[in-house]
Amino acid sequence: MSEREFAIEVVRRLRQSGYEALWAGGCVRDELLGLQPADYDVATSARPEQVTAIFRKTVEVGASFGVVEVIGPRRPDQSFPKVQVATFRSDGAYLDGRRPESVTFSSAEEDAQRRDFTINGMFFDPLESRVIDYVGGQADLKAGVLRAIGDAHARFREDKLRLMRAIRMAARFDFPIEEKTAAAIREMAPKIKVVSAERIAEELRKMLIHRNRAWAIRQMDAVGLLRHILPEIDAELKGATPDRWAQALKVVEVLEGPRWPAPEPVSFPLTFAALMHNMQQQRLVGGACRRLKLANVESERIAWLVDKHQFLCDAVSTKASKLKPILVHPGIGELLALHRALAVAGNRSTEHVEYCERILHDTPARELNPPPLLTGDDLLTLGWKQGPLFKKVLDAVREAQLDGLVNSRDDAIRLADAKRIGQD
Repeated sequence: MSEREFAIEVVRRLRQSGYEALWAGGCVRDELLGLQPADYDVATSARPEQVTAIFRKTVEVGASFGVVEVIGPRRPDQSFPKVQVATFRSDGAYLDGRRPESVTFSSAEEDAQRRDFTINGMFFDPLESRVIDYVGGQADLKAGVLRAIGDAHARFREDKLRLMRAIRMAARFDFPIEEKTAAAIREMAPKIKVVSAERIAEELRKMLIHRNRAWAIRQMDAVGLLRHILPEIDAELKGATPDRWAQALKVVEVLEGPRWPAPEPVSFPLTFAALMHNMQQQRLVGGACRRLKLANVESERIAWLVDKHQFLCDAVSTKASKLKPILVHPGIGELLALHRALAVAGNRSTEHVEYCERILHDTPARELNPPPLLTGDDLLTLGWKQGPLFKKVLDAVREAQLDGLVNSRDDAIRLADAKRIGQD
């Protein structure tokens, strides 16, 4: 049973039990746009305890807010369809700028009024194929405009992350932001700083992998959000050197996903690195990653991409011992994508990128990253005493191996002895 089929069944079961039940929110919007919803939410007049009594398998994911997850029968692939069922509610005061202090179970119309944007505030009856719209969402969807429900300031005060979410939603659907909604974002932009770093980072992750990411960044800048989310950009790129900021935006705009070893979509670390690549003080990039509390794997990839964003420009003339370790790095596909975007944005040749791709395509992995001919254990076995010279000699032997100057263990030992004699 698909998620959609199960979402219809959930509505049917609730109706058969005497309760009002409708699809709600983003799934309604996506259905009307002809898109495949990522998931389905059901809004109902049934209280949480009534929902759990109707369905055999449920999980209370937010019972105090009237939310219960209903789990369907196991599918052949061993997965389970899941639908979140929420009781119609009105929210009390949002004292923390994220969650209401209290909720009052209410009607569908009152429930619609608490939602963020009109295109997300509609309901749909899947049994009768009927839209229920109390907030003008259908008209805004048809006109292609993003508008806050009711008083925009009130909606943003309830949850300050909606300031960013408005930009992301507008970028996702290519919708302009309605004038009063945009004005409220500009006025309240400094309030984004009260939102947790984790929530801001998650919104950025979604925003920066979308095809309209460059527009989203420009829009965040225009409404004053960007300086509070990424103050490093104001400090390093926009103020004294606006040309570098324009170039960074152009790189983000033309950025495509990696082509090696297989085509992949643009990732968040790749886009973040493209945005921040020409920071003169690279420590600021690390500072931004730490402030946003990015995962270590994300921060490390971003730092590596920024550090190496010029490395491949001279790939054709770079010694094999310097080039090969970069070509076998797990992030090489993204580095090549970044270099390609930098070249395209600057109207320069991409020959260096194509050169590296040819090497990767034509050279066996064992040749690019062969097992070392000599190891530290080998040196100890040969009677060497461990010390600072160890690393210098091993590095020199490895470079010679990658450059094709030594091809056997005996050659490697002779080179090591020569290096030791040279240090004596």
